[in-house]
Parts: sequence; structure tokens; C-alpha cells
Amino acid sequence: MGTRYSFGDRFDLRRIPVVALVTYGVALLAWVAIVRRWLPMPGMAHGLRMSDPGAPEAMALSNGVVGWGLYLFMWGVMMVAMMYPSSVPLFRLYYRTLDGTTRADKTARVGAFMGTYALVWTLTGVVPLVVNAAVPVATVANENGPLLFGGTLLLLSGYQLSPYKYRCLKRCRSPLGFLMEYHEPGIRGAARMSLRFSVFCVGCCWALFAVMVVVGSMNLLWMAGLTVVLSLERVVAWGDRLARGVGVVAGVAGGALVLLAFL
Repeated sequence: MGTRYSFGDRFDLRRIPVVALVTYGVALLAWVAIVRRWLPMPGMAHGLRMSDPGAPEAMALSNGVVGWGLYLFMWGVMMVAMMYPSSVPLFRLYYRTLDGTTRADKTARVGAFMGTYALVWTLTGVVPLVVNAAVPVATVANENGPLLFGGTLLLLSGYQLSPYKYRCLKRCRSPLGFLMEYHEPGIRGAARMSLRFSVFCVGCCWALFAVMVVVGSMNLLWMAGLTVVLSLERVVAWGDRLARGVGVVAGVAGGALVLLAFL
């Protein structure tokens, strides 16, 4: 007689990539919220569209504490949309290291890891607000757009080709190595690990986000393009070569724009 298998034998919940599905689902919801303009922003900036350079920051700064809070919420959703997909390998691998613990403990630790990661990226939104408070990007872009964009591309080029970029990118591209070196037990340990990994990720990608702020932090085309670039840098075998290529292209384009601005 043949062996009979129950539905549970053929459909093992443990084989379902739950962490990956949840992560991609959250990222998808974030993208939908951005595209559909579900994210609240207080007030308006005269003569500016939401996708214009410096527009969201100008709106936030003109509305005090509430504006800052809503901007950081918007920025956090954007970071989840852009950074979560390429972080799936790490999230899944961390989940697998928790075999032998209870389901509740796994959920708590992975939640702490993913939540800390999102929180750190949300807090990086303070930087464009502070920069815009000192130097209004909308005004500079209107008066000296090519020079501003060209200078930012040169900044990107310099960092993409620097050893600091590759030191951080190496950590982002090797989730197994990161977990072996920095693994800590417990929920607090998960949060501390995530904080450390987030610092590497910010170090890897901050120059790309500087470009996004200059071209318009709510410019969907640039958001999508930069998401593809930073994701490929982190997950494909040739990601380090792509990073160098982006640096070279940014340098050439930035130099040309700066030169044209002075002609």
C-alpha cells in the first residue's frame, strides 16, 4: 500500500517564507500610500508642487512641530517602501536563527529587528529638514538648479567611489556574516543588532538619498529609480561593480552640469 499523506504533511506552514511575505506586503502598502497620496502633509508651499525639489520640506518647516512630525511620518513610510525589499535576506536569515524558540518569541524578536530598522531610517528624515532650514532647497533649485544638482551628483560620485561606501556596502551584502559577528540574544539584542545594521545601511545609502532630496523627495520616478539602484547594490552578485559604475556616471554628469552652470 502506498503511504498516505495528510494535508498538513503536504502543506507545511514552516516552509512558507512568512517573513518575506510580510516584509514585501508592508513595502507594497507603503508604495501604495505614497503613489495614492494617502500621506498627510500640512499646508501648502506657494507655487510648489509636492514633487518639486524642497517642497515637502518647505511645507513641513512652515508648520512647526506638527509639520516636522508629519514629514517624519511621510519620510518613514518612504524609507520602508525603498529599504525593506532589499533587507528581506537579512530578515529571513535572522528568523531562521531563532529555531527552537517559541512562535511568540520569534515574532517579538523579528518585530523588534524590523521596527528598529524602520525607526532609524525614519529619524534620518531630520537631516533634510535641518539642511532645508539652513539652505532652502526650493529657492536654490529655482535659482541655480543645474549647479545644485551637479554639485550633489559630484558628492554622490565621491562617496560611491570611496572606501567608506564599500565598508558599509560589504556589511549590507553579507547578512550571514553580519549575524555571525553581531548576533545577540533576546528582544533587546534584536533591537541592538538592528540598530548596528541600520547604521551600516545609512552609511551605504545616504548619498543616494541626498540626490533624492535635491530632485524632490516625493518625486516618484526618482524614488523608483533610486530604489532599484540601492536594491541591486545590496542583493546581486555584481552590486559592488554597479556602485562603482553609478559613481563614475554621477561624476561625469555632475561635472558637466557644474561646468555648464558657469558657462
